[in-house]
Amino acid sequence: MPQNPPQDYPRVMPYLYYEDAAAALDFLAGAFGFTEKVKMTDDSGNVAHAEVTLGDGVIMLGTPSPDYKNPKNLGGKTHSIYAYVDDVDAHYERAKAAGGKITQEPEDKFYGDRNYGVEDPEGHEWFFGTHVRDVSPEEMEAAMTGAGATSS
Repeated sequence: MPQNPPQDYPRVMPYLYYEDAAAALDFLAGAFGFTEKVKMTDDSGNVAHAEVTLGDGVIMLGTPSPDYKNPKNLGGKTHSIYAYVDDVDAHYERAKAAGGKITQEPEDKFYGDRNYGVEDPEGHEWFFGTHVRDVSPEEMEAAMTGAGATSS
C-alpha cells in the first residue's frame, strides 16, 4: 500500500502561481534558499509545475490561469507564507541583496519569534522567522492585548 503522504512530503503544501515560474524558481533559490525538487515543463518549455523545498517544507508552484491568480494579477494579497530559518538576520540580508521587497524589518515578536517580511517579484508575501524564546499561551494572550502587539 502506498505511503500517504508520499515520502519526503508534508501533509500540507501551499501552491503558488507565478507569471514567470522559471524566474520565480531562480528567485526563491537565490533570495530565500529554497532547493528545486521537481520541475515539469510543457511543450513550449514553460514551467507547468514545480516544487521547491526549505528544510522539510515543500511549496508547489505553477503558472496562473483563469481560475488561479497570483497577487500581481489580483492587485492585492490573499495569503502570506511563514517559514522558519536558522538565522533570520542572515536570511534577511540574503533576501534584501537578491532584490526582495522588504515589508517588515527584522524584529523580536511577542510570541517568541524574531522575523521579517518580504515580498517576492510577483507579490507573494513571505515571513521568515527564528524562534528565539518559548512563550506560554497565557503570556502570548497578555502580550497580544497590550499596546502595539503585531502578529506578523
